[in-house]
Amino acid sequence: MKTDIQIAQECKMKHIDDIAKNMGLTQDDYEAYGKYKAKVDLSLLKKLESKKDGHLILVTAITPTPAGEGKSTVTVGLTQALNKMNKKSIAALREPSLGPVFGMKGGATGGGHSQVVPMEEINLHFNGDFHAVGIAHNLVSACIDNHLKQGNVLDIDISKIVWKRVVDMNDRSLRNIVIGLGGRENGNPREESFQITVASEIMATLCLSNSLMDLKKKIGSIVFAYNMKGDALKIADLKIEGAVTALLKEAIKPNLVQTLENTPVFIHGGPFANIAHGCNSILATKLALKLSDYAVTEAGFAADLGAEKFLDIKCRLGSIEPSCVVIVATSRALKHHGGAKDLSVENVEAVTRGLENLDKHIENMRKFNLPVVVAINKFVTDTDKELSAIKDHCSKNNVSVSLCEVWEHGGDGGLDLAKIVLEQIETKKSPYKPLYSMDMPLDDKIITISKEIYGADGVVFSAPAKKMITKLTEMGYGNLPICMSKTQKSISDKANLIGCPKGFTVNIDNIKLAAGAGFIVAMAGGIIDMPGLPKIPSAEFIDIDENGVISGLF
Repeated sequence: MKTDIQIAQECKMKHIDDIAKNMGLTQDDYEAYGKYKAKVDLSLLKKLESKKDGHLILVTAITPTPAGEGKSTVTVGLTQALNKMNKKSIAALREPSLGPVFGMKGGATGGGHSQVVPMEEINLHFNGDFHAVGIAHNLVSACIDNHLKQGNVLDIDISKIVWKRVVDMNDRSLRNIVIGLGGRENGNPREESFQITVASEIMATLCLSNSLMDLKKKIGSIVFAYNMKGDALKIADLKIEGAVTALLKEAIKPNLVQTLENTPVFIHGGPFANIAHGCNSILATKLALKLSDYAVTEAGFAADLGAEKFLDIKCRLGSIEPSCVVIVATSRALKHHGGAKDLSVENVEAVTRGLENLDKHIENMRKFNLPVVVAINKFVTDTDKELSAIKDHCSKNNVSVSLCEVWEHGGDGGLDLAKIVLEQIETKKSPYKPLYSMDMPLDDKIITISKEIYGADGVVFSAPAKKMITKLTEMGYGNLPICMSKTQKSISDKANLIGCPKGFTVNIDNIKLAAGAGFIVAMAGGIIDMPGLPKIPSAEFIDIDENGVISGLF
């Protein structure tokens, strides 16, 4: 069986000029980055301002196994299938982070015959966006420590600096460090910490900005520390918001690439889904909506994390209206939630027990007044009995379901899914609605998400969390949406609770402000923002030959 990278390298890609031309773009609308990649100028959105938006299809998933359940694969396969049906469709995806690429999970360009290419270049560096975000973030870090060294006019409380440094690599040794050693000339010694670049508030802010000037304004409003009086200090107080934005001048432009079947894809931005909101940029999604009849996008991890944040944060801040939700389910994940240990062995009973996880995600998405379609992402180890159990359960519960074979057959394997999705969009009656109102108190928003989406009996707030909620409300941030930071391994906030947990409470340990991104982070459990490498990292399998051909990249 061929690997993903072998399939991708056999693809006959079209020149990016041909992809752009077929989309109706002129040479003034984009800048080519070599033969197969491009940056799209933001002026195109202004040019298309009066054009009606297409329909937006959100692809999410049930609670995944560590390897993921194929949201990107289904997203790519669905847009390929729609184009095969002569429906103009563009996918909008997140960019891969180098940390997971060299760690355990691998790349983020789909798989099999439903991939985005050039796969190697997208997974490694791409068009430099993450490097730009990293250096912009670390410029702020450098200026904070320089300010301390040069007299600390802002009266920064060193114990209340909330701005970490970043690097786009899984490096656990950088989680807790000391900087400024070696004497006065090297700065002030203090404790410091690194997070992975995708966890940076700069990344989240970039992805939730509607223009370059909107980005500049939001960067200026980011709180990096508190002074000795307890007042918030913002990047604008350091007078560097212009310099930080200048470093992001190109990174804010969406990237244009293609699928294996030469259909257009925007890949742009990549915030963590269990720390930030886990979606590609508003700008890329808006471009996809303006340039197609059906824009297909995804949100990180399962529906309780990525989809909820997409619908309650991104859709609000971007004034985006989704038309349908596709929930990706797999036999192996359902077996996992049914208590099976060996996911490669047929176990219909475990699949049946695990269906409660799928049912909860369906119930949750319907709370947003959106039609739901279940896509069973077929793996080669799946058996007919297991797949029939899933399909029969959905049919019995009046849930639209499709066996999706896009990994093996590309767009042809998603034609049935595309047909069902189109039917659901055509019959949709009620408008999308968020889960909670913005004027609801912060603690009530957290309780609403915990009860309605996770199924919790209640929420327990730590003393520091309560204090911070009061402080942020007094500071005027009480009307922001909530970004829950919790495990992706369970619908609950406890990683070991599989299936559809009941009888639990959510524990909120801390509350953090992301003023630039425009949300409040509620920390439910200790989510690590700097992952570590596994015992045998994927980096050991990646190689390159004398011709520059890369192998082992997933």
